[in-house]
Amino acid sequence: MSGSDSIEAAFRGQLGAFRLDVEFVAPLRGITALFGPSGCGKTTILRCLAGLRRMPGRLSVSGQTWQDDASGVFLHPHQRSVGYVFQEASLFPHLSVRDNLMYGWLRSSRAGSHPVLDFGEVVELMGLAALLGRSPSALSGGERQRVALARALLAQPRLLLMDEPLAGLDQIAKEEILPYIETLHEKLSVPVLYVSHDLREVARLADSMIVLSAGRKVCDGPVQEILERLDLDPGDGEFEAGVILEARVSGHDSEFRMTRLDHHGQRIVIPGIDLAVGEYVRLRIRARDVALAVAKPAAISVRNILAGTVLDRAQDPDTAFAEVLVDVGGGRLRARITRDALQDLGLVAGSPVYALIKSISFDRPVIGRVAHDS
Repeated sequence: MSGSDSIEAAFRGQLGAFRLDVEFVAPLRGITALFGPSGCGKTTILRCLAGLRRMPGRLSVSGQTWQDDASGVFLHPHQRSVGYVFQEASLFPHLSVRDNLMYGWLRSSRAGSHPVLDFGEVVELMGLAALLGRSPSALSGGERQRVALARALLAQPRLLLMDEPLAGLDQIAKEEILPYIETLHEKLSVPVLYVSHDLREVARLADSMIVLSAGRKVCDGPVQEILERLDLDPGDGEFEAGVILEARVSGHDSEFRMTRLDHHGQRIVIPGIDLAVGEYVRLRIRARDVALAVAKPAAISVRNILAGTVLDRAQDPDTAFAEVLVDVGGGRLRARITRDALQDLGLVAGSPVYALIKSISFDRPVIGRVAHDS
């Protein structure tokens, strides 16, 4: 990536006992997740990007310098074209939904921004037409966050920052708002930096990710590639190993309420989803939900049996577990098995195997719709 089509950031400094020392380049398209345990520096980085906190470093967005301590450049928050969505919606309680949205719209007008998104377009995109006359106190948590996101978009930002926007919502509310965040991929070109410690959200939403630990970058890159790395385990109990596969809807079984998917010629069956034949979905498959066999099993309740080849394996002698990376043609799976099973099956790089995945392991939080060019 060149400086004109990327976000280039580097911040190094001390905040009490916490030290931040991080440098990264993020693409100017799609969603980039800042992922890691609480206290690793995710929110601090977001605040530095917005200019709400000043730490020694440098920052350029699309080739424009927002901070460069070496040359004395530092744009204040009102000088940066940034939309910020916090954990709390932070709506003005005395204003209606419409007036809250108009605040973002008027803010962009005062700043001289050329409107890329008009008011009606954003209202439609976020499904807010029926809510415009309501007070924020009359909204659900998911509705408030949709209004907050719409208000941020109406500020015409060149960069959208989202700081764990789903953290305070229950699962029903999360499921309500996730499709709206997914539409940012399809309808808008605004780059998003998305803070989360929930790998399910990252796997469903993000294109790329930056993994953080104790104020430092562990690694970064496309989500699929990061999740396939067997050497990564921050050890915080929340980095549930797993991968992402994309598959195309090939049919529905109305009698049993199942959906059939095609993954490069191999069939995957999941609980029914409301997508048309030909649409693509993103599946997060946890390593603990994958079993391996060296011969194709028959007369078994597991519906998904994918032929593959072992690419790599890793085992920790201090535990009972091993992980195996399997190429299933057009994608990869991770399988968490015991070290005893690894030895008993004789699995090495190049071994042919069958990966077994229960259909019921595809619960709603790990299934996401994706845009596709084909």
